[in-house]
Amino acid sequence: MNKTISITRNKHSNNTRAATVSGLMLVALLTTACGTVTGAAVGAGAGAAVGAGTGHGAKKGALIGTGIGAAVGAIYDITK
Repeated sequence: MNKTISITRNKHSNNTRAATVSGLMLVALLTTACGTVTGAAVGAGAGAAVGAGTGHGAKKGALIGTGIGAAVGAIYDITK
């Protein structure tokens, strides 16, 4: 019975470590991708407005704006 308990403890500690590492990696990813996400959101809004205003369609403008905004946000994050 002691072997079963020690195996269970080892599995539990490995799961805890894995969860901790995964959580830290997620936090790091979110903090570094902040400019990219913000750029994509602003680009989508601006692109939709320009697309709707010019008569080319808000959907198409939002898609183009999202791509451009994400690219500019990523460049900003890298150079910051």
